[in-house]
Amino acid sequence: MRHRLFQIFSNRFPALLWTIFIFVLLALPGKMLPQEESYLPNLDKIIHVILFGSFVFLWCAYFALKPDIDPFLKRRFILILFVGCVYGIGMEFIQKYFIPNRAFDMLDILADVMGSAAGFLIARLMFNRLIKS
Repeated sequence: MRHRLFQIFSNRFPALLWTIFIFVLLALPGKMLPQEESYLPNLDKIIHVILFGSFVFLWCAYFALKPDIDPFLKRRFILILFVGCVYGIGMEFIQKYFIPNRAFDMLDILADVMGSAAGFLIARLMFNRLIKS
């Protein structure tokens, strides 16, 4: 089972599909989204954390589990963290200017950055033995 998971995550397609999934989800017009329920406030922020945490983790896993040894893995992880943050910020501007009934939200950006950081930290913990200092 563990070998199969490594095989899946060492392929770029899970990370690539997740990247596309985020774009599609965040590019939906506001009227296509369910209204936030009062019993679960800030659900959209939780979703942002999960989306971008998974984004960073999946891309880090892809690079960490590639068959060849990467002497710059630590730098790649940091670059992926940066890309995750920029992607989240960029999507907020896309929502503001190009997606009907969607708005720019600084708290969404904060959730994207927090999710990216969480994905980075989890990846660092999981793949620490592969990272050269």
